[in-house]
Amino acid sequence: MGIEESLSADGREKLRDELLAANDRFVLEIPKVELHMHIEGTLTAELRWKFAQRNGIKLRIAEHGPELNSLEEAKAAMDLLRPDPSRVNNDEERFQFFEAYYEGFECLKTREDYYDLAMHYLEHAAKMNVRYCELFFDPQGHTSRGTSWAVMMEGFREAQKTAETRLNVKSAWIMCFLRDMSLDSAMEHYKAALPYRDIIVGVGLDSNEEDRPPVLFEEVFSLARRDGFKLTMHCDVDSKNTHEHIRQAASVVAGKGLDRIDHGMNAAEKQDLIELIQKRDLGMTICPWSYLRHTTYAELGPKIRTLYDAGIKICINSDDPAYMEDCWVLENLLLVKHLCGFNDKDIAVLAKNAINASWATPTVKNEILREIDEVYSKFYSE
Repeated sequence: MGIEESLSADGREKLRDELLAANDRFVLEIPKVELHMHIEGTLTAELRWKFAQRNGIKLRIAEHGPELNSLEEAKAAMDLLRPDPSRVNNDEERFQFFEAYYEGFECLKTREDYYDLAMHYLEHAAKMNVRYCELFFDPQGHTSRGTSWAVMMEGFREAQKTAETRLNVKSAWIMCFLRDMSLDSAMEHYKAALPYRDIIVGVGLDSNEEDRPPVLFEEVFSLARRDGFKLTMHCDVDSKNTHEHIRQAASVVAGKGLDRIDHGMNAAEKQDLIELIQKRDLGMTICPWSYLRHTTYAELGPKIRTLYDAGIKICINSDDPAYMEDCWVLENLLLVKHLCGFNDKDIAVLAKNAINASWATPTVKNEILREIDEVYSKFYSE
């Protein structure tokens, strides 16, 4: 399959619809754990419009884009963000993505907004049999627009409690530093997050990775480890110096390396990185639908398969569904099964990888592992 077809937005939507139409009961029913999901990446056109209307905000998808006067205009503007080789190259698309992504934060003003944003994801997660999730959020992107920590975190905390009691979905939060912002800003936001340790389980690093290696953030990540937080970091696929970034994340930052790696799929190209990740028994959060936007079917499947066959604890996640053809963890599991020729036993392994790589309590882990075994036995009784 050629690169043009693999990057076609219409082609990706057709594949998504075909995968869902197959009605794979095992993938639908197996309990799921999600470890790589940006809550701001669920800001659909509908949510942006809802929050903008509620707060009297002039809605724009990109900072310098036109003011949008209807939900239909918002949907059309979001549609233009989908990568398509006839319209945009990768560098331009990445710039447009980040501009539109962070502009979306402007719509969020109240505790109710943050509650509704989180509940939108958690309700969808419950329908996909997600039992536990660790949700990324970018506080610097919110405080820079005048939002207080209390407004943001109390909305998230209320949603967390509601989802656990009403939906049987447990959750925790991972505070990500924006790697293209200053180190002083990262440290300031780390200290501001300490009163919310009851819901923040770890710290991460995301946003534009170019010329911002992991070791730049050594001080704040070492402090976070000392204070008992778990550590993870994005190593974006095909980014500049990606192999060195993976090495630093796996073995250098915070004294011995992180507890997980987000993305990091280029490790499949280097045997020494595979062996390093194996030795440290690191989990890796893989988001296949995100990568399908910039690579071919022929390239993507074998890389994921290489990591899986090496025994690395890869798990499947959704990343930013609002920007990924409305593809959530369910669609990503269906895609990786299709791309890699995985069977149901492999899907069960991926599901267990996710819970074993998670930072949930042992009690929560054991309960979900038991549920996974029960579903597998239902389909494949011995």
